[in-house]
Amino acid sequence: MNRQAQSAVLFLLGASLLHAATTDLYLRYVKQGLRPLVLVAGAVLVAAAVATVWYERKRARRQKEHAADHAEGHESHESHEDQESLESHQAHWSHEAHDSHEGHEDHSHREPRISWLLVLPLLALILVAPPALGSYSATRTGTALQEPLAYPALPAADPLSLSLVDYAGRAVYDHGRTLRHRQVQLTGFLALDRDGTPYLVRMALNCCAADAQPVKVALTGQVPPVLQPDTWLRVTGTYVPRRAEDPVNGGPIPFIEVTAAKPVAAPTDPYDESWNS
Repeated sequence: MNRQAQSAVLFLLGASLLHAATTDLYLRYVKQGLRPLVLVAGAVLVAAAVATVWYERKRARRQKEHAADHAEGHESHESHEDQESLESHQAHWSHEAHDSHEGHEDHSHREPRISWLLVLPLLALILVAPPALGSYSATRTGTALQEPLAYPALPAADPLSLSLVDYAGRAVYDHGRTLRHRQVQLTGFLALDRDGTPYLVRMALNCCAADAQPVKVALTGQVPPVLQPDTWLRVTGTYVPRRAEDPVNGGPIPFIEVTAAKPVAAPTDPYDESWNS
């Protein structure tokens, strides 16, 4: 991979990062708060690509000027010799220049071909937009529910719209004290356990999609008769003290008594970041 190819790869990778960060595509990879870092990384890569091209052109111009000066000095010195000697020296100089050029090419060819593997993540970023993690990951990973640091007062809205992580934390660790006698609304995607138990799930992020873990709320009551995994639902219901153990890691899974449920479009940001808020 020569310098021109390196600069092209850097530019395309930087441009791809800038495109992802200026759209919602970056949310498939990292949490929303990391958007400025993605923008900075893209800008730095584009600047590095432009600087590489400028440096290479400047170096090529200097080499050309040096070769021209060397040729002029050589011709001036040989003007005092006979024509045969001049031709001999010119042939010798041409041979040296040819050997030097070949040596430069040999040196450039020694660059490892494995560096072309850098193109693979670039192609993946440009050509493939990975879907958000869904029911397949949720049913094979144990719940990551953690005890909240505090339980802020809830607004008096009815029904009360809560994040799924907030509801699960209050239901398990606060024993539903702030949820009793309240109609709540939760949004998440459906996942079916091995025994058919329906879960409403959100994947909680720590940093990026690679460390996403599920938080699950089991559904009971007026659950829709036909359940399709990965369908996004907004459920309205009430807290019940019932809970179950996650079959993967034994973690606590609270229930919600569903009184109404309707399909909704997947949110722009499919991950729940309130886990570490």
